[in-house]
Amino acid sequence: MKMRWQDAAFDVFNIGVLTILMVVTLYPFLHVLAFSLNDAVDSMRGGLTVWPRKFTFANYGVIFRYDALIDASVMSVLRTVVGTVTSVLCTAMLAYSLCKKDLIGYKFFNSLFIMTMFLYGGLIPTFILFKTIHIYNSFWVYIIPGLISAFNMILLRTNFKAIPESLIESAYIDGANDIYVFFRIILPLSTPIIATIGLFVAVGQWNSWQDTLFFTVNGKLQTLQYVLMKILNQTEAGAMINQMKSSMARRGMVKVTPEAVKMAITMVATVPILCVYPFIQKYFVKGMLLGSIKG
Repeated sequence: MKMRWQDAAFDVFNIGVLTILMVVTLYPFLHVLAFSLNDAVDSMRGGLTVWPRKFTFANYGVIFRYDALIDASVMSVLRTVVGTVTSVLCTAMLAYSLCKKDLIGYKFFNSLFIMTMFLYGGLIPTFILFKTIHIYNSFWVYIIPGLISAFNMILLRTNFKAIPESLIESAYIDGANDIYVFFRIILPLSTPIIATIGLFVAVGQWNSWQDTLFFTVNGKLQTLQYVLMKILNQTEAGAMINQMKSSMARRGMVKVTPEAVKMAITMVATVPILCVYPFIQKYFVKGMLLGSIKG
């Protein structure tokens, strides 16, 4: 069947628009990557696009020589893994509980959790609360406050309600209890939305640094994002760069600039979470649809 010129024009238009969007999306990332891998002095000339003119790892050397970086990376990975698993599990259990209309206080609890999306006590009450429950300046300050997300709960609850009641009732007839139904039926059938929520939570945990700033004083609890933020601030002030320049001059190494270090910091903070995304991408679109459309 011969394609009409209108259909061909529409396809060309779609391809053109999507190509432009791809270029607009990828170019900033590739430019930052090229800048971070280019000689800092050469980068000051400008004109860099998506490929470094003088390839070097000197910009990354400034970051990776920072003493606290390894420990901070381990802490970030630990809080991301533990925080994601516990948050998704607790939020999913809450969502499953709020699917039960025979739950005592069903409407009250649904309204209560939705209210938390609009009300926030502020930094000072939060600080006092964390001190009172003894999670201030501990690893659990990264985990406990994020155990439940009302928004994620709504997505999960909508998905759980879409699972046929007959399937759950059959499990009950066969002697299953709620724990069995939740872990052996509900969760396996909800893999797409679970993966989607897990990605949201993991990105939030990985990128978070303000809780480290406000609620910890122990250097061992510093996260990667917080350490990178400190390096960036020191770079802006010029103190760290001057120190590194004198150190590298003694070693005969290439000098670096604040802008080059900024670009390297951006890549260090971004690449790890980008490596996770391809493994979850196949669930992402399907998970969002299941979480927003009933039936």
